[in-house]
Amino acid sequence: MAAAAAEAPGAAAIRDGFAELERQQELLATCTRLYQQLTDHFGSLERGIKSRSDSLRARRRVVELRASRRLDALRRRELSLDGSVSLALSRLESLTSKRDRDGSPSPASAATAGAGVAEGLAALCAGMDSAGFLAFVVERRKEVDALRAELPAALKRCVDPARFVMDAVSEVFPVDRRAVRSPADLAWACVLVLEAVVPALADPDPEIGAARPMVPKAARERARGMAAEWKEAAERKGGVEGSKPPDAHAFLQHVATFAVAEKEDRELYKRILLSFSWRRQMPRLALTLGLEDEMEDIIEELVTKGQQLDAVNFAYEAGLLEKFSPVPLLKSYLEDSKKIPCTSDNLSTSSGQSGVNANKKEQSALRAVIKCVEDHKLEVEFPLEDLRTRLEELEKAKTEKKKAVSSCSSGGSSGPASKRIRASNGGTMPPASAPSSPAATTTTTAFIGSPSSHASYGTGSPYSYDRPAGQTLYCSQSSLAMAYPPVVPNVGIAVSYPPPPMTYPVYAGYNSGLGAYGNSMAPPFHQAYYR
Repeated sequence: MAAAAAEAPGAAAIRDGFAELERQQELLATCTRLYQQLTDHFGSLERGIKSRSDSLRARRRVVELRASRRLDALRRRELSLDGSVSLALSRLESLTSKRDRDGSPSPASAATAGAGVAEGLAALCAGMDSAGFLAFVVERRKEVDALRAELPAALKRCVDPARFVMDAVSEVFPVDRRAVRSPADLAWACVLVLEAVVPALADPDPEIGAARPMVPKAARERARGMAAEWKEAAERKGGVEGSKPPDAHAFLQHVATFAVAEKEDRELYKRILLSFSWRRQMPRLALTLGLEDEMEDIIEELVTKGQQLDAVNFAYEAGLLEKFSPVPLLKSYLEDSKKIPCTSDNLSTSSGQSGVNANKKEQSALRAVIKCVEDHKLEVEFPLEDLRTRLEELEKAKTEKKKAVSSCSSGGSSGPASKRIRASNGGTMPPASAPSSPAATTTTTAFIGSPSSHASYGTGSPYSYDRPAGQTLYCSQSSLAMAYPPVVPNVGIAVSYPPPPMTYPVYAGYNSGLGAYGNSMAPPFHQAYYR
């Protein structure tokens, strides 16, 4: 007994010791886990700081390189300023002397006596006839390729190209001031002329060129005022995003041509570029407007909005292909084109129509990607055989579907159906001719007296058709069940008819006592047919 009592304290001490060891072991494991977490955390912080430091160093090198290039350009411009001014003055003197020697032809003879586009443009520019110049360009819209080729050389014949171009476009830009707007939109002509005058305004020094437009101070102030007027007009209409694409393009080209970009308007330029990024000249205009530092942000926003094709064009223009590889962007664009957005329009249409829209969208995307790959010479990195095969399959399926629809429409009727036009005053149409077949008369009489016997016609049709007696309806399968009703006597429609069920809505208020069929005729098709 005494021995057992003596051993009891020893066993309890051992148990307590083991329990203490377990607590120490758990504490050690906890400390080890916390140490590991802290190590990982500080390691990630160190890596993040190192990555940011490397990025900042790279940006600093880019900024320093860009600053040095701009300083060199400024020094070169300063040194070449006197020479450029003397060259411009000598060129102006030669143009003036040539004009005085040859004389200035009248605008009418300049537009008609010339053998072609080049002669007419040269005569108008040499005579500084701005009104006739714009009319000449508009009249030859179908010859836009010839205009684009001949305009730069012709505008160099102007004594003051900046004033000449602003006078030419002032009637339609920044605000259309014409009393009769015919043709309605001339923004395309403004863009064409503003692009073509850039070589005429370029610095005579070939090393500087278009980087320094030779625009007189008065002309520059006028151009700045025109730009401000366009911005005010756009804001009154609801913002630049709601402007027409040619108008917004003309504004950006105007700012770039006359070098009147403002630092405080850079956000406005960026908004316009993002809104109309699909236009071909937008990447080049972005750099001309001084947005090279924001090109990465613009490209990332385009990718986020699902405009990968535009992002590729911007990346090529800005030289950011290392960060924005074109092949993954093009593949992502193709994948997005196969998706059908779940909008209310798609939900309201039939599945067949949704399939047609999806096929059209994919075809358009395939053609755009193929053109982009060909323009940027990416055939090695992005082979086009599969894309062309897929495009041929979609076009073939579209053709076969059209043939099937055509055969269905031509096989269901014995001849072409002539449409009957509803009166414009909302009255009922005259009844159709009575069918010669007694069986058809019996069938349609039962239809008029008992609408419930034709429950398949749940809604009224937006149109009705008049056909000869006994002729079947379009794509019909039974000439008796689908024939027209007989003539209703013109007795003021005093005969009482059973009212139609509630599922027969009155169509557009044309109710003549026959429920949904205000012209005493059954609807030939369901409304879904017209969608």
